[in-house]
Amino acid sequence: MENTERYKIAAALLKTADGLLITAGAGMGVDSGLPDFRGDEGLWNVYPALKNANLSFTKIANPSAFVSIPEIAWGFYGHRLQLYREVTPHVGFKILREMSQTMRNGAFIFTSNVDGHFQKAGFDEKHVVECHGSIHHQQCSGPCNLLIRSAANIEVDIDAEQCIWKSALPRCKHCGDVMRPNILMFNDYSWISTRTDQQIERMRDWIARVNNLVVIEIGAGRAIPTVRNQSERLQKPVIRINPIDFSVRHRRSIGLDSTALIGLQGIFEEFLK
Repeated sequence: MENTERYKIAAALLKTADGLLITAGAGMGVDSGLPDFRGDEGLWNVYPALKNANLSFTKIANPSAFVSIPEIAWGFYGHRLQLYREVTPHVGFKILREMSQTMRNGAFIFTSNVDGHFQKAGFDEKHVVECHGSIHHQQCSGPCNLLIRSAANIEVDIDAEQCIWKSALPRCKHCGDVMRPNILMFNDYSWISTRTDQQIERMRDWIARVNNLVVIEIGAGRAIPTVRNQSERLQKPVIRINPIDFSVRHRRSIGLDSTALIGLQGIFEEFLK
């Protein structure tokens, strides 16, 4: 089946929906110019200093890094924080908003992305689940308490080439330990999940009010299947947009072998007819 026909099927599904659950992985941000780390080589292409230091993704995206190599850990996450602040979400976000605004219950987002770009694109922050946390929030690395704070006051000061934080490190006001992003990392037993837990509760309440739910999944793979599992566990029609692994199981679902932006534009063109 050609993608043109798939776009028509996807658009027809969306026209029957009274609520849209948007599930999104790292592939959603690629069209905005954000990196999609695919293993250590993908990381090292963006951060060659980490390759020189023999730091894999599992080592740098790890709470222990904020204890053993805090300047490098904050160099890495500080660069990402600055990048996510500066980059503008691509037009696909606007397309999702416009389609969901025609539905009685609007949209809810479930994303593994920590960039905050759905909120930046105008989605209601009370309708977003960030299942891996957010880089725009921070916590004590201990942690000595369960407080989650905004990172809005953090001024990024890094040597991007060396991936090093240059100025005084962000520190906990209570115990003096280094702060860390409120993001779920590898081997992470200190992540404070209360903010995400509250988001999930709001999503469950919203889903209970939707009669004809359609899921649109964008850029989510199987390597870390959190987003895919959420898409499929509801047993609702799924529109899966993925340039590599786009197969679907549900009989009313449809897979599109495309990037996020191309897929959304193709669907939207049919949706407007």
